[in-house]
Amino acid sequence: MKLSVCTISFRHHLQSIDQIVHWARTHHFQGIELWGIHAKNLEDNPKYGVDWLNSYGLQTSMISDYLPLEGPTSHMITETMKISKLAKKWGTNKVRTFVGRAGSLKISKSERKHLVSRVQMICDYFESEGQFVLVETHPNTLTDNLASTIQLIEEVNHPALRINFDVLHMWESGANPIEAFRRLCPFVSHFHFKNISSREHLNVFSPANVYAAAGSREGMTSLFTGAINYEDFLNEVIPTMEVEASLEWFGPNVWDVLKNDRSEIKKRFEVDYLKGYYSKI
Repeated sequence: MKLSVCTISFRHHLQSIDQIVHWARTHHFQGIELWGIHAKNLEDNPKYGVDWLNSYGLQTSMISDYLPLEGPTSHMITETMKISKLAKKWGTNKVRTFVGRAGSLKISKSERKHLVSRVQMICDYFESEGQFVLVETHPNTLTDNLASTIQLIEEVNHPALRINFDVLHMWESGANPIEAFRRLCPFVSHFHFKNISSREHLNVFSPANVYAAAGSREGMTSLFTGAINYEDFLNEVIPTMEVEASLEWFGPNVWDVLKNDRSEIKKRFEVDYLKGYYSKI
């Protein structure tokens, strides 16, 4: 299992990329998931990139961005080229994005067709650069439930299209995450792991709240103490594939929560499934 720290977890913290990377290495993470705006703000500093990160024994698992699929084609292509270049700078072939700004049941057939064509366009570009675009399972997008996600995969029909499987958001849709994973497994290239105490608090993950410095964090909880059974989920997934995932934490006490979740994963799974792994790193 390869686990990453999301730099978005530090969006409201005064922490440098140097501090985050040093901490990630110290606590046995294998990489970082670099938020797109962080990658853009580091672009002009020649110190930072794949060689610098590799010197810590870490890799960039993915760059998480928000490609403008709805706007002018020229702007979308410009942003796609920019994020592709940054992915190369950081040594990853995976770029995350969302598809649309409305749920699959709220969008018209013509709007869906338009978005599908846009995804095909960016897939063509990423494929030409040896990269993949990962669409995230997320509310208020075309991948807000299992059926629409499968439909999108079939409509786009492109080898560069992959899935970032956000376990919580798939569960939020009403799907059983294990059953959803079984259906999507051939297309999954990354996971987001986070948890919540109960469904009544799911609104804390709405973008308007979670990106607000003063937003509520009620209900956010560590990975193995919430409503989603990650024990069962990981017991299903780990024997099936090499898991590449990010611990996505939006609440307070970032260092402590990530450290404890990383420790719990190691204790519960890596000794059993990856015998001797830690003796090699």
